[in-house]
Amino acid sequence: MRWSTGWYGASRHDRLPRNRRPVPGLDAAWAVGWLTNQVRSVGSGPLALAVIGDCGADDQQLHQALTTVRTRGWAALTCWPGSYLTIARSGESLAVIGDLAGQYPVYWRTEGTGTWWATSAGALAALDGAPFDPTALAAHLALAQPDALGQRSLFRAVSRVPTGHLLLMTPGGATTVRYEPIDYQPVSLPDAAPRVRAALSDAVDMRLDGTRAASADLAGLDSTTLACLAARRGPVIAVTFADARLRDDDLTYAIRTAAAVPQLTHHAVPSRDETVYYCGLDDLSSLPLTDAPNAYAVTAAIKRAVLETVTEHRSAVHFTGAAGDAVLSAPSSYLSDLLRDRRHRRALAHAHGHARLRHISPLTVLRRARPASRTGLGGAWRCTATELHEAPREWVPQAERPVAWTPLLAAADWMSPEVRHQLAEALEAAADELSEEPRHLAAWTDRQDLARVGADTSGLRELARADYGMEVAAPFLDNEVIRACLVVPADQRGAPGRYKPLLAEAFAHTDVLPDFVLARATKGGFNALAYAGLTRHAAILARLLGPSSRLAAAGLITQPPVEHMLQRATAGQPTALGALHLAVSAEVWLRQLETTTAASWWEVAGHVAVA
Repeated sequence: MRWSTGWYGASRHDRLPRNRRPVPGLDAAWAVGWLTNQVRSVGSGPLALAVIGDCGADDQQLHQALTTVRTRGWAALTCWPGSYLTIARSGESLAVIGDLAGQYPVYWRTEGTGTWWATSAGALAALDGAPFDPTALAAHLALAQPDALGQRSLFRAVSRVPTGHLLLMTPGGATTVRYEPIDYQPVSLPDAAPRVRAALSDAVDMRLDGTRAASADLAGLDSTTLACLAARRGPVIAVTFADARLRDDDLTYAIRTAAAVPQLTHHAVPSRDETVYYCGLDDLSSLPLTDAPNAYAVTAAIKRAVLETVTEHRSAVHFTGAAGDAVLSAPSSYLSDLLRDRRHRRALAHAHGHARLRHISPLTVLRRARPASRTGLGGAWRCTATELHEAPREWVPQAERPVAWTPLLAAADWMSPEVRHQLAEALEAAADELSEEPRHLAAWTDRQDLARVGADTSGLRELARADYGMEVAAPFLDNEVIRACLVVPADQRGAPGRYKPLLAEAFAHTDVLPDFVLARATKGGFNALAYAGLTRHAAILARLLGPSSRLAAAGLITQPPVEHMLQRATAGQPTALGALHLAVSAEVWLRQLETTTAASWWEVAGHVAVA
């Protein structure tokens, strides 16, 4: 697995990361698994800067940024195109800055008179065999919002840097510092559109050096935009996963787009018996190790089918539209914000639009939105804790429940009473420690959705690299793309009646995308393949989540509700698909942890002095 790590302190340590490569100019900082051109640095000693990953800054820009490092203007070091980790030293201060989408998470633990930091929590846990934290994993399963427990990671003794924060280490210790505003100053959609176009163009261009062959998904509006942007620079192999069970129009639009854009060469990826969810879980060794439960453990067979196709055409970088939904649109939960801000007329107009789409009444839409408008994040966590102290609920689809700051997912109702109480106490403690709250629910959920998608996309990246030697690019997860999109209020990005208006506004009259693509108002979905996989692999899932389940041993699931949900799924009845995906990926992850040791991450190198 790719990761980076370092040591800050005057004491000695006797561990070094296995297969390490020193980061030039920085004492006791290493990169593992990264290509040479993905680790760049300037300066040395008390004034140094390094970027690891896909960073669009050229050498001159990095040198000029040393002035910013000297004045400790950390936030400015996160504004280049691309997605990357930043390490900056100014005198006795060392800042380690991840991205806004969780692709480069930062963790730390204090040991003796120094601090280890890393982009892998598992690596830091392996230093002394620290076990996973059942309560933190319960939060992952029940809440699916990475920042819900603040600095608590999935491993005991390992702390996590929350989204939008950096890790700052000084002789006085390690602390987290917010570098990203908790709420953005709003910008209207028409005014933001040029910035969105420029940010996406830069994000694509900086990953195309003219020598590497490129490929891209060609399916929904998001991936199609990236494919067309890449095609301005040269030939692109465009691929569409075409499965009759999906019953969508992705393939139809892909064929039309490829015919209209000369540099796109289109290939349909035909379905096979094994291209369904949950295929391959009888052999977990075929899945790459990830630092947290990963959604692509469930869909690996489908992703491999796509990657195999582009590998045949020697693609070196593959563009995916991951997170396009998270930044270009918004769920109807923003109605709670409109009600909180007393914008009742707009809330009612939008409720009518969403009601028409769902075939329900506008009053039902507003009734679901109202409770969240009357509380903040801390109060919502306390309400959720109260629910966890009570008996599990009967399952109903999440869309039928009231809007919530941190929705309680079905997996919470599968847990033992003891685990539910522990999670409730952790949420109550998090609410007590909450020092700043976002004003708007949409701002909070946008950040959490991005952090979750970013972490999962890191798993796809590991799969592509391990099996095909290919880089995966997800430009919608870049800092500058996120900022350009999220300054637009959610009620403008997610207004009913117009599909992804921000993207349409950004690329109208530019000749980048054909007009029929910008006018598209449909989106494909994979539920048919999820149910097909649940039916075909029911026996494997029953064993995986059965009495010998690691989740069951920790009280994170109990058998009766899980068995009932699997039975519903195999019968083709409505099911808590998201909760099942989370549970299966968590079970896979726990079993993979059992096969890793400290030697998988570290080697003993005697006593090594570091400054």
